[in-house]
Amino acid sequence: MNHSATALSPFLWHYQLDGDGGGAETTVPRCFQRPEEAGFDWWHLESNNADTAEWLRSMDIDIKVIDALTADETRPRSVRLAGGTLVVLRGVNTNPGSDPEDMVSIRIWFTGHLVITTRKSGRKLLSVQDMRAAIDKGSGPCTTGDFISLLIERLADRISHVVDDIEQRLEDFEEHLNNLQISTVRMSLLNTRRQTAVIRRYLSPQREAIGLLIQKNDIFSEQDVHFLHLQNDRMTRYIENLDLARERALVLQGELQNQLAEQQNQRMYVLSVVAAIFLPLSFLTGVFGMNVAGLPGTDSPHAFVLLTLFMTTIAVLLIGYMWWKKWL
Repeated sequence: MNHSATALSPFLWHYQLDGDGGGAETTVPRCFQRPEEAGFDWWHLESNNADTAEWLRSMDIDIKVIDALTADETRPRSVRLAGGTLVVLRGVNTNPGSDPEDMVSIRIWFTGHLVITTRKSGRKLLSVQDMRAAIDKGSGPCTTGDFISLLIERLADRISHVVDDIEQRLEDFEEHLNNLQISTVRMSLLNTRRQTAVIRRYLSPQREAIGLLIQKNDIFSEQDVHFLHLQNDRMTRYIENLDLARERALVLQGELQNQLAEQQNQRMYVLSVVAAIFLPLSFLTGVFGMNVAGLPGTDSPHAFVLLTLFMTTIAVLLIGYMWWKKWL
């Protein structure tokens, strides 16, 4: 097959691994099944490239696999098909200007001597870049089962950083809750709850996918199976931590609402006290401010001073009474 530049356009890279942890990046060969050789081939493609599906069809990939590798929207899952295994996973988004909870999909088709991974253009995963760097250094995977195990570990490592960051933010909120502005904390808690919900949405099916992946799959060695069990336990722990983080965020939000209600009650109490003091004074000023005949003191030069002293006395008595009743 003559691969022109257009035909190669869906490829991000291709590696031929030697089975000892190393490998070389090469141009795409005609055939990628190498059952007689040690090692395996790894293709990394853009799932939304127009040539990807056509190239996969030309290599006799099952149509169900092609649909999964090129789908616009995916959900973490694992399924065994004739000739290989399909795995769809998610990793945190580390692209500039992106939110970590906007998790990037990585779709994987693997057999004993073949790994094909796809992702959308512009949505890189550092976990995949880590795999490439490890191969270049000679410390990469030796088998396709080893490849899947290491990739899942690197995805879990990145997820761990995000979960730890969520927990640290909640600890900071709990420690400095009384010293922070309520409006700022409320918005931060809202973002934290949203981030927690979105990440957990993908981690739960991802844990199930890893669990199904290691059931009756002869591609994985005993060591790979043990390693995948450990990663599955990590996913379970992250889900539990996210559930706890969600509960902690709800408790903090409830505490913020209590603080806000208390502040409002204090303000209303102050207004009530002020109103209680000035209500009789306003009544007196209203009565003596009427323009009707017969008001006492209208002809006395001392009437204003006497009225002022009387009103001041009433105010002092009211304040004293409130103080005695411990209302102030």
